[in-house]
Amino acid sequence: MPKNLVIVESPAKAKTIGQFLGKDYTVKSSFGHIRDLPKKGLSIDIENNFRPDYEISADKQKIVNELKKLAKDSSVLLASDEDREGEAIAWHLTQALKLDPSKTKRIVFHEITRPAILEAITNSRTVDLHLVYAQQARRVLDRLVGYELSPLLWKKVRTGLSAGRVQSVAVRLIVEREREIRNFNSASSFKVSAEFIHNQNQFIAVLNDRLDNFESADSWLQATMTAGFTVKQLSTRPSRRSPSPPFTTSTLQQEAARRLSFSVRQTMTLAQRLYEAGHITYMRTDSTLLSTLAIKTIGDHIRRKCGANYHQSQQYKTKNVSAQEAHEAIRPTDVDKRSIKGDSASQKLYDLIWRRAVASQMAPAQTNRSEVTITISNQPQLFIAKGEVMVFDGFMRVWGGAKEDILLPSLKIGDKLELESIQAKENFSRGPARYSEASLVRKLEELGIGRPSTYAPTISTIQSRGYVEKTDLEGQPRKIRILNAISGKLSLQTEEEIVGADKGKLVPTPIAEITTDFLIKYFPSIVDYDFTAKVEEDFDEIARGERQWNQMIKEFYQEFHPLIEKTEKVSRHEVSQARLVGKDPASKRPIYTRFGRYGPMLQKGETDDEQKPEFAPLPEGKTMDNVTLEDALEMFKLPRIVGTTPKGEEILANIGRYGPYIKVGQTSVSIKGHDPHQISLEQAIQIYQEKLTKAANKQIKALARGIQVLNGPYGPYVTDGKRNVRVAKDQDPARITLQEAEAMLAKAPTRRRRYHNKRSK
Repeated sequence: MPKNLVIVESPAKAKTIGQFLGKDYTVKSSFGHIRDLPKKGLSIDIENNFRPDYEISADKQKIVNELKKLAKDSSVLLASDEDREGEAIAWHLTQALKLDPSKTKRIVFHEITRPAILEAITNSRTVDLHLVYAQQARRVLDRLVGYELSPLLWKKVRTGLSAGRVQSVAVRLIVEREREIRNFNSASSFKVSAEFIHNQNQFIAVLNDRLDNFESADSWLQATMTAGFTVKQLSTRPSRRSPSPPFTTSTLQQEAARRLSFSVRQTMTLAQRLYEAGHITYMRTDSTLLSTLAIKTIGDHIRRKCGANYHQSQQYKTKNVSAQEAHEAIRPTDVDKRSIKGDSASQKLYDLIWRRAVASQMAPAQTNRSEVTITISNQPQLFIAKGEVMVFDGFMRVWGGAKEDILLPSLKIGDKLELESIQAKENFSRGPARYSEASLVRKLEELGIGRPSTYAPTISTIQSRGYVEKTDLEGQPRKIRILNAISGKLSLQTEEEIVGADKGKLVPTPIAEITTDFLIKYFPSIVDYDFTAKVEEDFDEIARGERQWNQMIKEFYQEFHPLIEKTEKVSRHEVSQARLVGKDPASKRPIYTRFGRYGPMLQKGETDDEQKPEFAPLPEGKTMDNVTLEDALEMFKLPRIVGTTPKGEEILANIGRYGPYIKVGQTSVSIKGHDPHQISLEQAIQIYQEKLTKAANKQIKALARGIQVLNGPYGPYVTDGKRNVRVAKDQDPARITLQEAEAMLAKAPTRRRRYHNKRSK
């Protein structure tokens, strides 16, 4: 029997640590949390100081039994991650394995290296219950919000929705940004640049003011073509650019998105692998500190590889006042390991972390910046020309980002300049930018909402719940005007630019706007930025032992629960934000826009009238706010009878949940790209016939007992309706017998129905 049992969270971490310890140690994984609140029910005893009712997860019972046997005759060392979540895992292990938390050894380390593990064992401690209580407070509060608020959303808005203390605030940020963009009115102005010549050297200068409109730009250029241009002022000054601190969780997510186009979740998954393999320090941190040893070893590396003049040792103070200063920033565990083995994405992320950490200990880059001010004889504005020459690349040698030198000709005050050309190009003011995953993380961090461990799951949740879509925006074409003055002649040209095109932006769905408005009106504290940040501070106080966790929960619940009871009386009609569009001229019945089960829609008539209301979808490109009565009346003309098939079957054109379609009997066919108001009979018949042909070609062979051989998107397959088996490439699907099909299906797993936990975590 082993003398020492080390329990970690993941098998990969166990494997790495196991390589550092001798035969007296057995390293096992708990595979994450082994106990949690049950998925069903509140499982919190509100009357008994909000005591949580934990249970061992069904899929972890076998692991717990194994660990119990190993722990019986061993000295146990709990080695879960060093954050609050890891501390909670360690405490739950003591409860499940019947260990005394005041006596069981707890070891923590920032990196998975032999020296760090051995030092952690030498300096073991016990479970920090303050950290456990902070994690427990977060878990209980989030369960209370999710359990009580989510069902209310199901009744008042739509089934399947969820609400959460952090996720609802994240959705609010995205909704409010979208409305800012919607309400933004772009204004145009003209940016003027000129090309000058001095001693056969050309250089470009830019006017220090923009011209308000086309007319003023036109008259300004005409007057300026005959003006004189004189150097009024020259200045050259040294400039420094300093390196950024080593990565925290959020800055790593942001930079990986910007440079590598990684999603937040992808970055964290890769960073977890790098940490567990021993390549980097712990990846969930809000500290920019480096250990004394790390600063020394990075400095030695820089002096050895680049030279002493490139080294400048520095410790970066963490801006976040609630950061856990005992933690380190993210850095490589071995600075001399310039690259790692593994997949391409992992290599790229390691390279980014390595360069950022090393660059943080390097000298600033130094440049000489020059500026020339040029007067115009008949205009009050000034032209400004700027140049920059790199003197010393410093940290940019490792981090990159150095630009090419911009050289200006040798000039002196009073020099007359020859004008080669002037251009006035129309520019439009830009509205607020939509959030990307990385910029949303940055905003949440600025507001003090969430912590390093919550960013990735929050962003995943708001997308999986249907509040937000991560999408590429195509943009719209826009004409811009350009005035050119060359050799005394003024000409106008137009160019087309695409406005609003962007990649990987977070766009709110209509349900996000409805839900956000509902929460702001009836649960203002849940989506209040300051309140949500204050809750994080409360958790920090609990972690420091300055506050009782259940007292903090009690204060929150005393304010929150009455709002739930009060909001039960609110009508669904009010929540759906019904807006009167107008009256149908024919029937005199009112027409509303409102939010229904599948999203925004139109309703003709009242719900409590004897005559049942009629419903129609919104026209494409319209929202609940801007749809007009004319738009609505057109939609109520659907379904439209297009005509009949050659067999005399009626063809109806309509718009449904998934877009425009035609229907013949019980068969519906998408007509995406066609307008159901305009599609011709010939087009409809052709689309319908193509559907019938495709359906007929799908079946290769029908066998007994409901077994078929079908054509699928990935080739032929055998199915009995429950199981699918692909046909091998060397097998003729048309010659498969019933016995062969049954044998193939017998080896296939039954498809499992997917279940989704609809409550917020």
